[in-house]
Amino acid sequence: MGRRYWVREILHFFHNNPKAPHVLLIIMAPFFLYLSLLSLHFFSLPSSCVSLPPLSPPFHDPVPPEEIRQACKATRFPDVCASSLSQVSLASGSGPSQILNAAISISVDNQKKAQDMVKRILDSSEGMENRTIASRNCLESLGNSTYRTQSAVDALPRGKMKDARAWLSAALQFQLGCVSGFMNVNDTALVNETMAFLKSLTMLTSNALGMLVSYDIYGNETGSWKPPATERDGFWEPGSVSDSGRGFTAAFPANLTVDATVCRDGAGGCYGTVQDAVNAAPDNGDGRFVIYIKAGVYNGTVRIPLEKKNVIFIGDGVGKTVITGNLNVGQPGMSTYNSATVGVVGDGFMATGITFENTAGPNTIQAVAFRSSSDFSYIENCEFLGHQDTLYASALRQYYKSCHIEGNVDFIFGNAGAIFDDCQILIRPRQLEPEKGESNPITAHGRADPSQSTGFVFHNCVINGTEAYMKLYHENPKLHKNFLGRPWWEYSRTLFINCDLGPLISPQGWMPWSGDVALNTLYYGEFNNTGPGSPTSQRVSWSNRIPEEHVDTYSVDRFIQGGEWIPRSS
Repeated sequence: MGRRYWVREILHFFHNNPKAPHVLLIIMAPFFLYLSLLSLHFFSLPSSCVSLPPLSPPFHDPVPPEEIRQACKATRFPDVCASSLSQVSLASGSGPSQILNAAISISVDNQKKAQDMVKRILDSSEGMENRTIASRNCLESLGNSTYRTQSAVDALPRGKMKDARAWLSAALQFQLGCVSGFMNVNDTALVNETMAFLKSLTMLTSNALGMLVSYDIYGNETGSWKPPATERDGFWEPGSVSDSGRGFTAAFPANLTVDATVCRDGAGGCYGTVQDAVNAAPDNGDGRFVIYIKAGVYNGTVRIPLEKKNVIFIGDGVGKTVITGNLNVGQPGMSTYNSATVGVVGDGFMATGITFENTAGPNTIQAVAFRSSSDFSYIENCEFLGHQDTLYASALRQYYKSCHIEGNVDFIFGNAGAIFDDCQILIRPRQLEPEKGESNPITAHGRADPSQSTGFVFHNCVINGTEAYMKLYHENPKLHKNFLGRPWWEYSRTLFINCDLGPLISPQGWMPWSGDVALNTLYYGEFNNTGPGSPTSQRVSWSNRIPEEHVDTYSVDRFIQGGEWIPRSS
């Protein structure tokens, strides 16, 4: 995975410094003044596009109206919140919903401005492969971010608060991904200016998300709105037994009508590649588009873009229908994001009976078999095979049932709200000198903001090693250390509930990423696990036992609203 140290440093600073928002105004002042002047010179923007103001001392914001001040209490950066909202035309006495909509609209407008800046980078990057790829990935991410943010706006009047929170959470993650994508190509003033602008954009989106969370929890009483809190603060959102999801039984739809068939030789009306069949799906269709992929090994990447919705893959079974590739970060110009054998963005993706594989060799580091930022995604009886970074659950709500996942380092990672139910998760040997031992974190969840409604939840899963790995482990257990996870971003959240933890799980349970970064803000929880790796007496001090009264917080219904979109058995 890309190492996003700047994010950790900034978020760590804000979390541990109560006066951080005021310090932000000082340390960021030269940038904002410069960026404001730069935007006047280079860009012609509609008057509704509000940026963070030029905050150079002795600049003083006007005292914001009381209703804005109250609403901004719900944010991580209240001074930035008040400054940005003071620039828009809000009617006197505007209510919480109007203020919230204004905050989200500010983010939308600035996303458009960011896209213009990134396009300029792309236009100036001819012959610069890495910068070109970073620019294209960022433009895709910003497009996805804008779509999700606008979807959140549309959801509010319909009362779809959990949808709005999921979509704005994803928008923030896409924006952060843009910044990290430029980290290794920040060799021009334009790139650095754009990165700085994107960082300011993430603050605007974070603030909008914080207000959205308080609006969902506390309603119109802004006096009750509070800064984002997490389980580490002793906070769990209120819920009821009725939406606990107990007894939820998902079932892949039966008797589906096939719309396209894929076979190796492309004969008899079959498509010769999976991508050709995906391309045949209608754009933005309301109905399902079912693709039957016959047994065989299909070599090559597959991309399901945003406009291809409700695409369903049906294979002849794991190990029989195999989609495989070997792209990896060791190749020139390749990123973790682009290395995926199968990459899904379109909502409503479903799959069953398929192996997704990345066979990249031992010197390749990150090599993704399957990447998904599809909302309402349901995958059952599939297999994911790789080494480092096998399954990239990037964003939004995903449900994996009865799947088989293999890898070694961070092989389930991303910032989705994902539930893994009744899955088998196995550690593989390292490809180079496995007999010398290793430290393998299974998960690396990437929640970057306490308001994001994301996390990895494992229900009734088996955590162990492959036969080859367990042979190595038993020969010398002290050399082979394995952990349930480590924090990729500051507010990483991962839960293991009613799982069978094999003997290879180290007594400490969890692994730090770098020093003490994220150890005071993450939430790693366990409840009612069994097996030789389950005793918690020697667990690290920064992990937790989930209180029994809050276990239902991580149910299918409450955590990913699965009761509204996952098919159930009749």
